[in-house]
Amino acid sequence: MDTIALVTPGPTEWVLILVIVLVLFGAKKLPELARSLGQSMNEFRKAREEFDKELHQAGQDLKIPPQSTQPHQAGQAVQQNAPVAPAPVPAAPVPPAQAQPPNQQPTQPS
Repeated sequence: MDTIALVTPGPTEWVLILVIVLVLFGAKKLPELARSLGQSMNEFRKAREEFDKELHQAGQDLKIPPQSTQPHQAGQAVQQNAPVAPAPVPAAPVPPAQAQPPNQQPTQPS
């Protein structure tokens, strides 16, 4: 037996609830209450969509790039998150003026 079916009001109870609300708030206040309820629901929906968008964006930012797709062969160790060594920096070229040895002196004609 459904316990929810025992709790939910039927059509007669809904009419009785609406009459009580009408008596408590009056006929002039009901449209104003409905309008404010609709605005509140729209603000809640917008806030929920914005939160979902931010959550989705944060998930996209945190995505880890896929691992290599090479198949693993038996007997080989799998190395994950291995540090990558930086590429070596090439040496600066030597200017042509400094390429000659410094101990050679030009000879003077006699």
